[in-house]
Amino acid sequence: MLHQQIREEIKNAMRAKETLRLEVLRSILTGFINELVATRRTPQEILEDAGCITVIKRQVKQRKDSYEQFMAGGRPELAQKEKDELVILEAFLPQMMGREEIKKIAEKTKAELGVTDKSGMGKFIGAVMKACGGNADGNDVKAVVEELLS
Repeated sequence: MLHQQIREEIKNAMRAKETLRLEVLRSILTGFINELVATRRTPQEILEDAGCITVIKRQVKQRKDSYEQFMAGGRPELAQKEKDELVILEAFLPQMMGREEIKKIAEKTKAELGVTDKSGMGKFIGAVMKACGGNADGNDVKAVVEELLS
């Protein structure tokens, strides 16, 4: 289970005195506990892997947004810290699909749905995301769908 793995990683980071890694791992664990509380469960319970991945994806998105904001604001030292944290977070996510894999799924889905123009784009993107099973970046899916409908 990912939740238990993170707890073990925290211990290892403490032993190795890796402060940045420890900070990121603790923020992940806090996210897990917040998710448990939000779903009306006790903080001592173990979050299932699907919930863990959702929390980590949320934190990855936050780090990416922060990185872009710091770069736009002329703060490269803070942006670098966000980028370093992002690398640690992404190590716990499953491997994402490439655009070619997404394109194959999207072409198949397009034929099934019979989508021919941009009016059905929202439904089309949703169907492709569902077919990818959460292993595809939403921006990549959107780009592939727009390419197929143009």
